[in-house]
Amino acid sequence: MLDAPARSIFSEITDFLATNPTPEEIIQYRLPENLQMRAHDLLARNGEGELTEQERDEMFDFVRVDEMMSLLKAKMKRKLQKENQERGNS
Repeated sequence: MLDAPARSIFSEITDFLATNPTPEEIIQYRLPENLQMRAHDLLARNGEGELTEQERDEMFDFVRVDEMMSLLKAKMKRKLQKENQERGNS
């Protein structure tokens, strides 16, 4: 079993967003390897019914952040497409 990460998923994401990333950087963003491994571990162990209540809450944090980042990335892609279309029409 992996130990809980020293940094929470929310700390990681808010630190990244506080850098004022470009749309391209947002689209390319991936969690650090240790957090990706933690998420995979939690999901796998959840499927086997092995999570504590605290670990289940942590897993749901990963799910919420993943949903938020997926939506943000989709909006950034749409923004870039719109900007490219506007440049093409200029």
